Amino acid sequence: MTFRVNFLLECLTSLGWMSMNLAFYLLIFSFTPEIGRGSGWSREPFFAFVATGLIINAIVQTLFMPSASELTEMVRTGGLDSVLVRPLDAQFLLSMHRFDFSSMANGLVGLGLLIWSVLRFPAAPPLIAWLLYPLLIVCGVAILYGLIIMLAAATILMGRNQSLYDFWFYITNFSRYPAEIYAGPWGDPLRSFCTFVIPILLVVNVPAGTLARPLSGEAWGMVMLTFAAAGISVGLSRVVFQAALARYRSASS
Repeated sequence: MTFRVNFLLECLTSLGWMSMNLAFYLLIFSFTPEIGRGSGWSREPFFAFVATGLIINAIVQTLFMPSASELTEMVRTGGLDSVLVRPLDAQFLLSMHRFDFSSMANGLVGLGLLIWSVLRFPAAPPLIAWLLYPLLIVCGVAILYGLIIMLAAATILMGRNQSLYDFWFYITNFSRYPAEIYAGPWGDPLRSFCTFVIPILLVVNVPAGTLARPLSGEAWGMVMLTFAAAGISVGLSRVVFQAALARYRSASS
């Protein structure tokens, strides 16, 4: 019974946080027709953007973050040793040995919000957009997964990394808003860095933009970049994680 109550409380907490964010966005749209002058992110497309972010983050928070958050304690206590001697891939075990299904509450709300938003678009997204959308969702999850694994590798190297959640929040906070708002002498370099170095702006912007906007030449370029960034992120995280394991010393040694 305790676990059921805890599950319900976590769901309610997540839903409460998400509801306050949606109320804040509704307040913004009561003063302006779009987020960012000339960006094209009017109310319905922007809520499709928010919904996409909720879906992607719900998947990541459900499947990967609970395991990653436990890694620091496993390194400190030697629990990592028992994982390394098992006849399965260590990265797979460490990244998916624990799930938090309460985080899917936001994903379900995101799915409902997406349907509500798309039904109110001036024009329905074309078939190619619907075919690309789930693939780009997977790419967004892959980019975030790669970042989580590299943060986990830092935990293995340093022994303790209590700031994992903090750093994760700081980085992913950039993906909560359309890339077009990052403009000007400070915004343009930040946008380039978060697109080509740490491709966090691709995670939500590209799948949401695929539904909300026509697929022009530049949009196709961003789609291809997202596919490439997903593959590079997963591949690089694998290399970094294996290098960290090679330098790992047992807590009992």
